[in-house]
Amino acid sequence: MRWPATARACEGDPVNQDWEDRVAAAWARFDDCSEDEAPAFRAVIDALAAELPDGSPLGPFERACAWDSTGRSDLAVPLYREALARGLSGYRGRRAKIQLASSLRNIGEPEEGVKLLTPELDAPSDELDDAVRACLALCLSGLGRDREGLSLVLGALAPHLPRYQRSMANYARLLTEPED
Repeated sequence: MRWPATARACEGDPVNQDWEDRVAAAWARFDDCSEDEAPAFRAVIDALAAELPDGSPLGPFERACAWDSTGRSDLAVPLYREALARGLSGYRGRRAKIQLASSLRNIGEPEEGVKLLTPELDAPSDELDDAVRACLALCLSGLGRDREGLSLVLGALAPHLPRYQRSMANYARLLTEPED
């Protein structure tokens, strides 16, 4: 796949619908990207990030996503941290926490991932709730806390089942509750 040049600056505000559309288009093409094309993909994301004003949390976030998605969690971690330190919040902030926790687990730091995601269990609910639980479950498993992880996964899965929702939710709860 040939990656188009994306060096044109956003018109008007530094982040506008044009910029968002070009970022979305790059990511939409990513699934067709071969491993050999990963550097070109990252270059597209780097060019888009370079259009942002200094200090924007979106640049390091998008760059982290690109490194992470091309198998370099080790290079993604500091960029996720930078994005969050610069104030990335809302939906993208939550995504950054999930993805940072996953990357931390990948580089052998699941405990930090658990610390990062545990407060997200009490955050306002959104479509990322199940991703929080799935990633937290993986981090817990990385620490040998498989029962807690399985409990989270079953609890996340239960509402999506056509039947047995109540039973699965109860089983999930019982995995971590002390026995009488």
